[in-house]
Amino acid sequence: MAQAIADRRDQDFLLHEVLNISDLSKYEVYQDYNKKTIDMVVNEARNFAIKEILPTQEDGDKNGCVLENGQVRPPESYRKPYKLFCEGEWVAMCDDPEYGGQGMPKVLSMVAAEMFTGANCSFLMYPGLTHGAGKLVEEFGTQEQKKKYLKNLYTGKWTGTMCLTEPEAGSDVGALTTSAKKNPDGTYSITGNKIFISGGDHDLTENIIHPVLARIEGAPAGTKGISLFLVPKYKINPDGSVGERNDVECVGIEEKMGLHGNSTAALAFGSKGSCIGELLGEENKGMKAMFVMMNEARLGTGLQGFGFATSSYINAVNYAKQRVQGTDLMKMFEANPPAVPIIKHPDVRRQLISMKAYVDGMRTLLYYVGYLFDKVKTAENEKDQAKYKGLIELLTPVLKAYCTDRSFEVCVQGVQVYGGYGYIQEYPQEKLLRDCKITSIYEGTNGIQAMDLLGRKLGMNKGKHFMDFLGEMNKTIAAAKEIDMLKDMAAKVEKAVNRLGEVAMHMGMTAMSAKVLDAFATAHPFLDVTGDVCMAWFELWRAVVAAPKIATAKKKDEAFYIGQVKTAEYFISYVLPLTLGKIDALTAGIPAIMEMPEEAFIG
Repeated sequence: MAQAIADRRDQDFLLHEVLNISDLSKYEVYQDYNKKTIDMVVNEARNFAIKEILPTQEDGDKNGCVLENGQVRPPESYRKPYKLFCEGEWVAMCDDPEYGGQGMPKVLSMVAAEMFTGANCSFLMYPGLTHGAGKLVEEFGTQEQKKKYLKNLYTGKWTGTMCLTEPEAGSDVGALTTSAKKNPDGTYSITGNKIFISGGDHDLTENIIHPVLARIEGAPAGTKGISLFLVPKYKINPDGSVGERNDVECVGIEEKMGLHGNSTAALAFGSKGSCIGELLGEENKGMKAMFVMMNEARLGTGLQGFGFATSSYINAVNYAKQRVQGTDLMKMFEANPPAVPIIKHPDVRRQLISMKAYVDGMRTLLYYVGYLFDKVKTAENEKDQAKYKGLIELLTPVLKAYCTDRSFEVCVQGVQVYGGYGYIQEYPQEKLLRDCKITSIYEGTNGIQAMDLLGRKLGMNKGKHFMDFLGEMNKTIAAAKEIDMLKDMAAKVEKAVNRLGEVAMHMGMTAMSAKVLDAFATAHPFLDVTGDVCMAWFELWRAVVAAPKIATAKKKDEAFYIGQVKTAEYFISYVLPLTLGKIDALTAGIPAIMEMPEEAFIG
C-alpha cells in the first residue's frame, strides 16, 4: 500500500480559515502572496513531493548510503529530485531573492516542508541543513563571505552541514576539543573530529560547506571560548570556482535505526595537517552564532517528527477504511453477520481520533509559529514585533520536544492500527516509526528542550513572553464562550490555562530555590503539560472557526467541520483532565526522582 502525505483539506483550513494568511498580502513584503498564489505554491509543493520525492523513499531506506574510497554515494534515486528541487528554488523559499531566495511567507515553507518530509525526510535533510548553513552566512558573514557562499547555498548548488558533536562532547558542546590555529593569511588551520554529521559527505553537489565549532588556541574553556568556522570540502578559488580538496575526510557513516538515505558521517578535520577554514563572525562568539542555526534546526526537527506522524495517520485512516475484518458489534449475534471495515470497530476509532487530535493540534502549532515569523516581518511597531519574537522564543522548545514526542506516539498507534501488517516492511508504518525516533534525540534532546523552557524561556523578559502566551489563549477562550456548543469546552480550557499559569509560577520559583534539582527533574513533565494545554487551545481555536459553519456547509464540508468540533471535544474532555492531574502532581512536587539512591537503579 502506497504511503500518503499531508491532509490538504486541513492545510487549507488552517491557512485560509484559521490564520487567514492571505491577509499578509496587504504588506509590501508579501504583496504578491494572495490566496491564488498561496494555493499555487501549495499545489506545486504537493505535486513535487508526490511525483519526485515519494518514489525515492523505498530506495533510500533499503539501499541507503555507501562509503567507498573516502567518498559517500547517496541513493542513486536522489539525484534527479535533488536537481529538480534546486531548479524549483525550494531551498530558500522565504529568503531574499538577491541571494537566490523566493521571499515567501515563512508559514508557506512550513506547509511545503510538511509534505517534503512526509514524502522522504532523508532526502529533505540534504537541502534542509543547507539552508541553515546559509542563514549563518547571511547573519554573520562578511560581504566577501556572502558573495562567496550565500547564493551557492541558497540555490542548493552547494550543500551545508552543522558540525557540533564530537565523540566526547555530545550535548555538552563546551567540552569539544576541535582546535583552530590562526595562519598569517587570516585563515585558520582546523584540527579535530566530528560525529553524527547529517549529510556530512556525498556527491550530490560539487561542494559541501561545513560550519564547524572549534576553539582557537589560547581561548577560554567551555562555551565562552568557542568560535565558528566555515570549512569547505573543496577549497574555493579566488574567482569562486571549486579548487583542490581540503583536508576534510569522511572516516565512516553510521548504520542507523532509520533515515538510511541520509549520510550521517564521522568527519576528520586536519588529519593530514592541512585543513583550512575561515572565521565566521567574531572570535569566541561561535555558540551565540550557532544558535541561529540550532533554533532553525529545532523548528525543522519538530516538522520532521510531524511529517512522519501525519503520514502515519493518513495511512492508518486509509487502511482502516479498506481493511475488512470482524463484524459490527451491534450485529454480532445475527446469523452470518457480514464483515466490516475495521474503522467500524470502536477501539480502532479511539486510536484514530487520538491520532487526529495530535496531528491537527501539532499542525496548528507549527503553522502558527511560522505565521509568527511573518508577523515579525510585518509588525507595525516595535512593541508588537517584540511580542511575536518572544512567543517564538517561548514556543520553540515546546514545538521541538512536544511535537517529536507526540509524533512518535502517533507513529506507534499507526503501526497498531495495521496490526501485524504494521510491523512488516511491506507497509510504510514501521519505517515511519523507525525514522521518527531520532527527532526526539538530535538538535538538543527533548530533556534539554525542557530545561531550556524552564531555565531560560519561562522567565525571559520577566515572564512577559509567558504572560503573552496565556493572553493569546484567553482570546480564543473568550471567542468560544460566545458559541453555545463550545461554552462547556471553553470553561474547561480556561481552567487548564489558569492552572498552567499557576504551575509555571511554582516551577519557576522552585527552580530558583534550594529544590532546583527537583524542579529540573520535572522539567520534561512541565513541558508536556504546556504542550497539552497548547493543543487544547488550538483544538478550541479550530472549533471556534468550524462550529458556525456547520449549519450552512455543503455536504462535503459538513463532516469536516463537525470533525473539528468532535476532535476538540475528545481532546478537551479526555486528554485535558489527565493533564490537570499531571499539573497537580507537579505542584505537589515529585521528590522521589532525586531522592532515589543511584545504587537502586541497578536492581
